[in-house]
Amino acid sequence: MYRAHIFHIAGSPAQETVAAHLVSLPDGALAVDADGRVAWVGPFDALPADYADAPVTRADYLIPGFVDGHVHYPQSYATAAHGGGQLLEWLDHCIFPTEGQFADPDFAHQAARYFIRRRIAAGTTSAMVFGSAFPVAQDALYEGTLRSGLRTVSGRGVQTVGPSAAAALITGEREAIDLVADEIDRWHAVDTGDPRTARVQVGIVPRFSLSVTRRTLAAMGELYDGVRDRGVYFHSHLNENNRKGDGEIAAVLGAYGTESYLDTYDGRFEEGSRVGGSSLLGRRSTLAHAVHCQPSELERMAETGTSIAHCPTSQLFLGSGTMPWRRTVAAGVNIGLGTDIGAGDEWLISRVAGDAYKVHISEDGDAGTALHPAELLFAATLAGARALDMEHAYGNFDVGKDADFLLIEKERWEPLHGMLTMGIRSDDEEQATEEELFTLLMGLRQPAIAGVYVQGRQVVAPEL
Repeated sequence: MYRAHIFHIAGSPAQETVAAHLVSLPDGALAVDADGRVAWVGPFDALPADYADAPVTRADYLIPGFVDGHVHYPQSYATAAHGGGQLLEWLDHCIFPTEGQFADPDFAHQAARYFIRRRIAAGTTSAMVFGSAFPVAQDALYEGTLRSGLRTVSGRGVQTVGPSAAAALITGEREAIDLVADEIDRWHAVDTGDPRTARVQVGIVPRFSLSVTRRTLAAMGELYDGVRDRGVYFHSHLNENNRKGDGEIAAVLGAYGTESYLDTYDGRFEEGSRVGGSSLLGRRSTLAHAVHCQPSELERMAETGTSIAHCPTSQLFLGSGTMPWRRTVAAGVNIGLGTDIGAGDEWLISRVAGDAYKVHISEDGDAGTALHPAELLFAATLAGARALDMEHAYGNFDVGKDADFLLIEKERWEPLHGMLTMGIRSDDEEQATEEELFTLLMGLRQPAIAGVYVQGRQVVAPEL
């Protein structure tokens, strides 16, 4: 039994209606059964007699575990790296050399431990992890994940073409597909054999369309056709940087001659967006950023169930712009949050939610919007589970789901304690609840996270 002020988004709401699904239990109780599932949740004074003798752990707040929809494992040490420019310059100067170090087994194992420690400290119980190009590093990640008890979806970062700075990361096209297929066979759902319950899962992960060719995309589509029914994922970047004339989007459209960037992932990668292979879009597909999407791209993502990992922190860092929130939501696309470590320099998803609030209230004209606290909590938790097609298993405290949650002690971070204890609240109960949740999310820092639980079991950081 866990007793605290509980916040979560109950049920399975549409993104536009999450405020109506916000649950706040100021003196709440969460009962976890022997299988690590939510057995009961409600006010502590309404606790059923069946749980009266259960040992009780107290905390100030209890919220679902954070879901990071886009984080780069081989960029773990690259946060706050000065690249002297926007996305493409930053990749050449900072990222490609950094990722090349993961070929060394000792370095890779240390980095995997560091990555897992950072995730636990930040309360990230589940994540879509953009992987290393090197199998030894991916093996270290999966092995460490299994030992820690965290959830991870990952896939080796595929590059078959690229600049000289990326030479160490590039493989031949046949080798690239063989390595991905081997990773799927060895690691996908390795812990349970069932993609609906597994904590370790695998995806097909090209860095972006400029890192592969039409032949690579065709081969990936063919591979995906053969493994999609096994619950394998697809993950990459979309419409991140639109610097006039020579940014990422212009380069993709120039290289492929397609009508849109999304077409390259949708099997329409031939000149003029003619079909050249199978689509990589679907319910287990997540595309990071989507800052500068055409209406037709948003429509197609909604149609296929493809999600967006919104990464406002890294978009600020690279000058990429702001994903239009209301337009994207109105299109029906699911939006989770991603740290995008290392362009993002915040491991804590609630900090990313804070940046989302700031950038969207600052959008031009009528597009500017103050996100509701429930929208921020939803994007940080249940929307991320939905993006990973695991909403049936975690993301809130509906009875029967896995008990993935965080315990928060406000006194462990003095500014949070001050804001929550001494801050002014409305006399209206509903508004006061929203204000408290907003302050909790905006003011939360890692020291205040007192416990991280997956399937009802506390996860413990590995030694470095």
